[in-house]
Amino acid sequence: MKSTIFKWLSLLLTITAFVAVATAWWLDQPLKNSDTVVIDIPRGATLNGLAPQWQDAGWLPSANALKLAVRLNPEASELHPGEYQLPSGLTTSGLLTFLATAKPLNYKLTLIEGRPLRDALKVLSQAEHLQQDLGELTPERIQSVLELTAFPEGQLYPDTYIYRRNEPVSSIIKQAHERLNLVLQEEWASRAENLPYNSPAEALIMASIVEKETGAAHERAEIAGVFVRRLQKGMRLETDPTVMYGLGADFDGNLRRTHLRDDTNIYNTYRNTGLPPTPIALAGRAAIHAALQPKKGDTLFFVARGDGTHQFSVTLSEHNRAVQKYQLQRRKDYRSAPQ
Repeated sequence: MKSTIFKWLSLLLTITAFVAVATAWWLDQPLKNSDTVVIDIPRGATLNGLAPQWQDAGWLPSANALKLAVRLNPEASELHPGEYQLPSGLTTSGLLTFLATAKPLNYKLTLIEGRPLRDALKVLSQAEHLQQDLGELTPERIQSVLELTAFPEGQLYPDTYIYRRNEPVSSIIKQAHERLNLVLQEEWASRAENLPYNSPAEALIMASIVEKETGAAHERAEIAGVFVRRLQKGMRLETDPTVMYGLGADFDGNLRRTHLRDDTNIYNTYRNTGLPPTPIALAGRAAIHAALQPKKGDTLFFVARGDGTHQFSVTLSEHNRAVQKYQLQRRKDYRSAPQ
């Protein structure tokens, strides 16, 4: 009797050992990819559901082997959504280890300071692998998504944004708006005294003008100082970029005297006093800082030298001489002095 039991136990142990060895061999089979393979794991997907798809794709030797590996190691069954790049040389069991520790592939897009909202929306709408969950990206749609009461020009922070495959574009838009508000509030909290702004929103408008007018970074604060002093003295800003922005699609690259005299352009700072109704571009932290920490001084005028820098002047006569020197010989209709 004992001999029979011993024989059955021996047979059982042999079978168990054989199954264990066979299972280990099965799970240790290499994947069939000779090069890297990119896989996409959707939100809510499971390995049991993805295994047959991967087998059909040709690089997973056996869906059943992967399912068995998951059963033997339930903790490895949790998936993180994203896009992954599988290296060659993995085994079926090694695939589980890889997916548990690997980081998803990232993509990036950049919103550039000094560009209008329409350019930013073009970048967002054309970003690869970004889910366009808002449909057509229009200013009106952005205004609704961000729950703004005013036109959303300038309401996205210019920066580089990292995202994963199939991330909704709405999340990037909200992130860019939140980052703008954070930077604006930080700079507003440490602003200089006696500035001609009633709110951070007005400071942002000024920052967008500074962003458009600045060719050399070191001049931002001085350009801001000129515009701040003009506001304080009740002078018109008379800055070309606001006029160009107001012209929109009608602007052909040539700013004319008729444009400067146009009373119907609400962004025409040659005809209207104070700040324009909204920002005219995306403003970065440096421009926001300059608008809230303008350089002190007496200068009220500046003219482009043609090399990206400006000649600043205190009096109109000084400015006229600078215009004569740097501009009139090349552009007879040039004008940059407030009346």
